[in-house]
Amino acid sequence: MIEARTSRNARPDSEGRPHADQVSVSARLGRLQFHNSGKFRVLQLSDIQDGPKVSPDTISLIAAACDASRPDLVVFSGDQIAGYDAAYARTFRKRRWGTGWDGVYAAGRSVSNWVGNALQGMSGNQPAIPEDGLAEIEGLNANPAYEDAEGEREHDYARTRDMVRHSIAQFLEPVIARGIPFAVTYGNHDFQCGLDTAQMDAIYREFPGCLNPESTAARPDQPRSQPGSGLADQVIYACEPGTFALPVADVSGSRNVFGLVILDSGDYAKTGGYGVPSRAGLAFLAQLPRLLHTKSIVFQHIPLPQFYDLLRVVPATTPYAIQGYRAYDSQCYVLDETKTLPGSYLGEGISCPDTDCGEFEILRRSEGYFAVFAGHDHRNGFVGTHEGMMLGVTPTCGFGSYGPVPRKRAARMFEFDIRHPHNPRTQLLEFGDLVGKPKSHKAYTFAMSHMPSSTGDAANLLRKPGVLAGGVATLAAIFASLRASRRKR
Repeated sequence: MIEARTSRNARPDSEGRPHADQVSVSARLGRLQFHNSGKFRVLQLSDIQDGPKVSPDTISLIAAACDASRPDLVVFSGDQIAGYDAAYARTFRKRRWGTGWDGVYAAGRSVSNWVGNALQGMSGNQPAIPEDGLAEIEGLNANPAYEDAEGEREHDYARTRDMVRHSIAQFLEPVIARGIPFAVTYGNHDFQCGLDTAQMDAIYREFPGCLNPESTAARPDQPRSQPGSGLADQVIYACEPGTFALPVADVSGSRNVFGLVILDSGDYAKTGGYGVPSRAGLAFLAQLPRLLHTKSIVFQHIPLPQFYDLLRVVPATTPYAIQGYRAYDSQCYVLDETKTLPGSYLGEGISCPDTDCGEFEILRRSEGYFAVFAGHDHRNGFVGTHEGMMLGVTPTCGFGSYGPVPRKRAARMFEFDIRHPHNPRTQLLEFGDLVGKPKSHKAYTFAMSHMPSSTGDAANLLRKPGVLAGGVATLAAIFASLRASRRKR
């Protein structure tokens, strides 16, 4: 077990250069590279998924995980922003291509908020949502420039940008304070606040340590640097917002030992269910092995269909059996212990795309990859091997939405050894071990597998939708509606 250590609260200087006492060894060296000890560490944080006011328990977990692992790099693997939060009601997009119902949500009185809040068990002492559905975040509305904005729509988007920036500043604070560089990709909820990934990328780059490259005119075969990252000598291969590659060098910095690939895995499919990486992203994966001349690990948000190959089909009556999701919902599963590491657990069906886009075949055929790690499924925490590829899911580190019991919310640490860099050691750094008990008084409920963003989603995500499912969703909406009425009094 890694021992927790007190942070030195190191910060980059005014020009983004690292101080000598930073936690990240790579930050001190100016590039991602192995230490003299022959080690290199990465910390994955998945599914913070919170509104403008991030849970203090989430911040405590991030800080404690950074102190315990002392990583060279932190990877945020998507759904940092709960785009469906009522604070973003006026700019909310349920899907990128838009629907006629988005305007109903923007009115701030959608039943989806009521159902969502009821199903995650919001307690009565949580901050009340104002009647117009927008969060009261101190200082965000004090900007006089809003008075000169061209139209109410621009006012709404400016306000959303400020709230997203405010949220990002909170969960990045422990990372920045310790002088740790970070990389970010996106999930299926980030964009729902109304900002696209390029706009969010630009906001992240405002903070010291961000390695996300400017990718407006990206040429994947032409490496670049990110001046604001503090890693002056770090090479970055850019594709598009949330999709790029970071080579990790040996102790001397003379050769690449392995690559860190950050991939935007998409959000939703027009045919239903979850989306897949863009064509540009898939082409980037195919091209990278020739550019890096070594194997890589991929971090993305949504798992691949091949993650089901780490499971074993069992009768529905089997203890702890979990029903599959959408295309896999006709069967029940447990982890295959012959393929997964000890300590792995399955708490919900794997929420992958309904169809295979060919990503796994690209990774396997190129022989340029050794692992894929995802988030998305908040209650899953497992690692296994399929056809020689390490596959893993990291549970939520956030306290703003559904997940496992508080003590099991976690970050994932990876330790790479230069003697066998393509076979990293990994472990979950759990809240119960690092922090203890949550400070907030939220009453958590776990009846749902996902945080719904509409009453339709609520019914569809129940295991056996039907009369009972509709009744549960309706009762949840009524319960939350009554509670919301009490708050307004």
